[in-house]
Amino acid sequence: MTENEFFFNTPIYTSIQMEDTEVRNILYSENEFEGYNPWNKVESTFVVNSRTAENSNFWSSGGYSRIEVRCKRTDSIFRYFVLWNPKEKTIQKIGQFPSIADFHISEIKQYKKLLSTDKLKEFTRAIGLAANGVGIGSFVYLRRIFEYLIEDAFTMCKSDGTVDEEDYKKSRMDQKIGLLSTHLPDFLVEHKSMYSILSKGIHELDEETCLVHFDSLRVGIEIILDEKLDELKKKEKIEQAKKKLMSIQV
Repeated sequence: MTENEFFFNTPIYTSIQMEDTEVRNILYSENEFEGYNPWNKVESTFVVNSRTAENSNFWSSGGYSRIEVRCKRTDSIFRYFVLWNPKEKTIQKIGQFPSIADFHISEIKQYKKLLSTDKLKEFTRAIGLAANGVGIGSFVYLRRIFEYLIEDAFTMCKSDGTVDEEDYKKSRMDQKIGLLSTHLPDFLVEHKSMYSILSKGIHELDEETCLVHFDSLRVGIEIILDEKLDELKKKEKIEQAKKKLMSIQV
């Protein structure tokens, strides 16, 4: 696990199995690592600024430690509280400011052109729930976003006559994705198993397992949205260029 993954993506109360050398590499890291500063809304480079263990025998006996991470671009200080258990070789964050939700909610606002207000709120709820240790609930909202993207593609295919509505309605989700593939981002088509993972999480997996996999699925959905956003920006640029060219009088 990298510093970026631990500080910016791992939900609090998630117990992570690690050797003490791996934990030291994160908490005592001298490396610079990339991340997003939600307070200043900028991408930046970060470093571990300081750490203070409440137990002088922290590594052998375990206990709590306070970690400060500094944004090198703005000098903002982010604070973390971690619990180390040397017997079980587990580390977990038990508090942080800003929260995981703060890191990601600011970034997803860029998708407001692609998601309705309600769906943007649901994406926000998914991130907020995961940040507070609610794994199954976070999967519910991620699955709703996934379903929204499929239905949006179906609406487009239906309007241009490239898919039969009856075939679509009686198909399973993986079959629906195949039918709509020409109107879906490549990443979604290639990773259509995301939906079955989300469904399994809601109906079969426990909270902790869902939390372990939440970030991968969140990133997967963001990649899908990124592809759609790039396509939208390209279309907007083409339309702007057409208007400018039409206004030129030679």
